[in-house]
Amino acid sequence: MNFSESLEKLTTLVTGDLADLRQLLVALLIGLVILVFFIYLSRWIKKLVRNRLDKRTEDSLLSSFIAGSIRLVILLFGITLVLRFLGLTGIVSGILAGAGITAFIIGFALKDIGENFLAGILLAFKRPFKIGDLVEIQGLSGKVRALNLRDTQIKTLDGKDVFLPNASIIKSPLINYTIDGYLSYGFTVGLGYGCDYRKAQELIIHTLKGVAGVLSGQKESSALVTDMGDSHLLVRVTYWVNTYNKKYPDVLVRSQAILAVLEALEDAGFPLPGNIIELKGPTPVGGESVGK
Repeated sequence: MNFSESLEKLTTLVTGDLADLRQLLVALLIGLVILVFFIYLSRWIKKLVRNRLDKRTEDSLLSSFIAGSIRLVILLFGITLVLRFLGLTGIVSGILAGAGITAFIIGFALKDIGENFLAGILLAFKRPFKIGDLVEIQGLSGKVRALNLRDTQIKTLDGKDVFLPNASIIKSPLINYTIDGYLSYGFTVGLGYGCDYRKAQELIIHTLKGVAGVLSGQKESSALVTDMGDSHLLVRVTYWVNTYNKKYPDVLVRSQAILAVLEALEDAGFPLPGNIIELKGPTPVGGESVGK
């Protein structure tokens, strides 16, 4: 049915006698019931699909995106079915064409929506990040909260919720600090000249092994001399943490590691210059430094 036929039918029903008006109200009521049915049906299927996918895969990002896409398809099918039932399919296309909106939608809205939707599909299947990963995109750092059909939600470390269009993420460099769960932190400490440098290195490594949350084995800590200052020797200390270990948050482990090393060196009598200890590692929100 084209636009003129649909408009003529709607006009006849509205301006007709009482029987025609009743027919219109009944049709609208049935159409509303069908629409509500598909809304609840889409929600139920989305929940069902996500639960099934969550049992078969550990990637909640992918299961959420697929379930959301299926719900959208069901909703669009329901809306189309309601319009066909009411015989008004020609009105929608006719209004868009008559007002010149079709070209606008195709040229702008659909381009943006389609581009972000396709980018979301690529992100969901390529999986450069998962829910909870610490990422940096376009200068913004935070943890991934959700991947939607149009955008990706990121929670910055200072509490802001940022929604980035999926297409912009595909086109921009992305840094994932926790893609495998392991993260390296480090800091530089100065040792006064004349002390036993090798013993200080061994003490630092031994101390880090006793800090809860610091990894060992293949992710061994290190204490390497990097440079010679005016009054001290610079030692770069590095260690690894598992960001998926919620019992020992990486921020807490970093604090304990620095304090443990400083206290161990002081107790052993090693001279520590009174300059700034430089911290090295992913510090997305601002910088950090610790002074003595």
